[in-house]
Formats: sequence, C-alpha cells, structure tokens
Amino acid sequence: MKIQLVHPPVYINENGLTALRPSLPMGLAYIAAVLRQDGHEVGIIDALGAAPNQTVKDGDIWRIGLSTDEVVERIAPDTKVIGVTSMWSYAWPIVRELIHKLKARWPGKPIVCGGEHFTAVTELSMREAPIDFVVQGEGEETAIALCRALEIGLDLTVIPGIVYRDASGTIRANPRRDRIRNVDEIPWLAWELFDVRAYVDNRLVTGIYYERTVPILATRGCPYRTPKDVVDEIQNYVEKYQATNFPFQDLTAILKREWVVEFTKEILERGLKISWQLPAGTRSEIIDDEAARLLVESGCRSINLAPESGSERTRKHMKKMITDEKLFRAARAAVRNGLNVGIFLVLGYPTDEPIDMRATARMVRKLARVGVDDVSAGFFFPLPNTEIYRELEKQGLVTLDDAFLKLPIYVHNKFMSPERNYNPHMTARQMTRWKYWIVANFYVNNFLFHPGKVFRILWNFVRGKETSKMESFLQETRRKFTLRRKSRDAKAAESGSARSEKTVVGAGVD
Repeated sequence: MKIQLVHPPVYINENGLTALRPSLPMGLAYIAAVLRQDGHEVGIIDALGAAPNQTVKDGDIWRIGLSTDEVVERIAPDTKVIGVTSMWSYAWPIVRELIHKLKARWPGKPIVCGGEHFTAVTELSMREAPIDFVVQGEGEETAIALCRALEIGLDLTVIPGIVYRDASGTIRANPRRDRIRNVDEIPWLAWELFDVRAYVDNRLVTGIYYERTVPILATRGCPYRTPKDVVDEIQNYVEKYQATNFPFQDLTAILKREWVVEFTKEILERGLKISWQLPAGTRSEIIDDEAARLLVESGCRSINLAPESGSERTRKHMKKMITDEKLFRAARAAVRNGLNVGIFLVLGYPTDEPIDMRATARMVRKLARVGVDDVSAGFFFPLPNTEIYRELEKQGLVTLDDAFLKLPIYVHNKFMSPERNYNPHMTARQMTRWKYWIVANFYVNNFLFHPGKVFRILWNFVRGKETSKMESFLQETRRKFTLRRKSRDAKAAESGSARSEKTVVGAGVD
C-alpha cells in the first residue's frame, strides 16, 4: 500500500532569545522505517527539508518551509493513506490548516495523525480538523496494525492505541497500547527518505552545530537500547552520511552508570572519531569525574542540565529530584573534564516569589564561577494534561485555544506579556526584569571569572563556528536575519514585477 508521510511547515520566532532550531523529525523517520519494513511503499513530504529558506510572516512569528498548498500538491494521486506528524502544539494552527486542505483536495484518503501534539490534545485536534485517525503514544506497532487494517478492511475496534471516527462520525477511543519494551527490535530511522544535507547545511540541528549531524535516541523512557545497537546505528550513519555529530534526544540517556560505561567503551574500542551531545536537559545523578572523563574520551562535547530553578522550594513543587549538591557536583566534574555545560531554567512558575528568583540568581552566579558555559532562561508555560495544567484549569486560568497552544514559541521572548503570565506573585514586567537580571548575573560572573570565553565567542562568531549555546544563539540570529532579508527582497521583487505588469497593461489600453 502506498503511504505518504508529511512533516508540516513549522513556526520560528525571530524575536526569541534562544538557540533552539527546528530539526529532523525523528518520530516520522521511525514510522517510515517500520511501515517500509512491513512491506508498504513509503514516501516523505518534508516541508522543512524541501524549503528550509522559505519563510512567510504569520502575525508576530514566521512560517518556515513549503506552504500548505505546496504540500497538498505533492501528494501522489495513487496514495492510499496520508500520515501527518506534529511534535509541538505551537504548530497546531499550521497543521490544522494543512489537514483541512488535504481533506478538501483528497477527500477519499484517510488522514492519520501522530506525534506528541496529537497524543496530548487528541480530542481538540479531532474536533478542529477532519482527522480520521490519531495514533496515541509510541506509534510504531500501532501504525503497522492500523495500516494493515486499512489495507484489508479489518475491525478497527480491536486496534489498541488509536482514536477514530466511526460510521456515524462519533469519535471513539480504543485502550492505549502498552509501551514497547524491547526497543532493540525497532528498525533504525529511515533517514535516507529525508534530505539530511538540507538540515545540516542550514544549521537546522538540535543543540550545538558540530557540522554533519544526525540525531539519535538511546532510550524510550525507562527501556534502554543495548549500547552495541546504539553504536551500530551511529557507525551506520558515519558510513552512509559521513555524519560526525550525534545529538541524543533523550532525557535519561546517561542515567545508568553501567550503560554509560559500556556505551563509551564500545565507541572507543571501534575507534569512532565522532562528537555527540546531550542538548535536551539531561539528569545529573551519575556525573562525577569518572563518568565525565568517559564521556569526553568517547566524543561527548556538550551536556545540558535542567535544574529549572535555583529554589529548592520551587523544585519540590515541580517534583524535580535534583538537589544543589548533586547539581554542583555534576557541573564541577563536567567542567573539569572539558565538557561544554549549559543550564536550563524556567522562570515564573506559579509558586515562584521574589525570594525564589533571588535563589536562582545566587545559583547561576555560583555556576558561572564554576565554569558552566551557558544559561537558558525561558518563561513558564503549562503543558496540556500535566498536573500543573490541571491545577490552573480548575482555577479558570487556561483555555485550550490557539493562543494557549502557541505559548511555547514565546517562552524565550525578549519580554513577557501579561496574558502569558501564570504567576500570581509577580507582574509580567517584573518577570521580564528578573529574567534579564538572572541572565546578566550569570554572564557577568562567567566572563569576569573566565575572560577567555569572551574572545572565544567573538572569534567563533567571525568563523561561523559553534562550541556553546551562546555561539549557537549568535549564529541562529545571523541566520534569521539572512532569512528575513531574503524574504523582504523577494517581496520587493514581486511587488516591482506586479507594478511593471500593471504599467504594461495600462499602456496597452490606449
């Protein structure tokens, strides 16, 4: 059966003070791999990879990638099923628009949706768009079962993990499917169906840009892949794509010491000359001098720790298990052994008060003096269906609409706006001041105690090189400026062409 999988266009926020960038869609690459292994003919329409420099202004943010009309026109007429992914809920307005256009153009083709957004807000998604099926949670086994059922007409009610419309249009939800336990059995990602080079050439990578990049996953929550299988996959990408850099998309990749030891030794024994990084905000429990040394020797160049707050009180409410002692032990060990270290913070959590902001400022000053390289401070937003979201919902403080779903794209804005403030103890203006104060506390101390970093950042900016989040931010800012200028020039050229045509037409009337 012919299946077309779609990676929609995405939003970028040119006003965001962040190095975050859209990147290769791992979830879609996994689904493509399992469906192809099951005997289907799989095609990919990757809006971002196909047009990484095409931007269109949409309110106060920008769309990047193919337009929704261009995506629709690329659907092959003999396609039997269309699959659409969405990792981030902030992209829902674009994705919803795309789904409506797909259904209008291809009314007889079932539309199957999956990804973090559709799992988190299934009901809203199906209510607002003509979706036929939603695959919830891990999609590999469910996608195989659903596509077989659609191909030969099997009973949909017995397929775990799907939400669908019955013959009367009523939305039905089957029980959720159990998590995949033996993750080594999942085939490697089908990156050959994507334009990996387009992402690399345009620095559309997660984490720091260390040139030829392919993202990788070592865990599915608790289930770990065997270290050998992970290194086999890395070596395959080295040989197939000449990849040199592997950002791990895991939050728990280095949580088990025995796994880390076996993984790093596997890389060293094979003599693989690679870099790898942990850009997603990993936990710090096992990072000491021995673990940090193994990470560095095997090619790990950057890690990010996510204490979220410098306040023990706030972290307790967040259910973050990290303590100051564990955090500073990990940071000192990582810095001593030559790792680039970044820290993720969330400002404006609903229980935060000025005393908690002061605690965070104290913490970042100490981390800067230790030698931590970067801090990323984003404004709080509640993720749908989390515990804090439900608390705020009970208080009538959240409404599941477009403005709410788009909150994540504004968390790194220069200023917090009042409608995006969920903290009853401080105003949006106060939160903005706290953000700049905390970030300034970090970088002033960082450059004062480690003045060589200033010259490294400036020199790497000139060379277009990245070795830290600050350098990634500067390079991403330059890239956004270039895209904006190209978009302006294209509009000017289009406007000039239209005026010329109008002049010619007018001249012909006489």
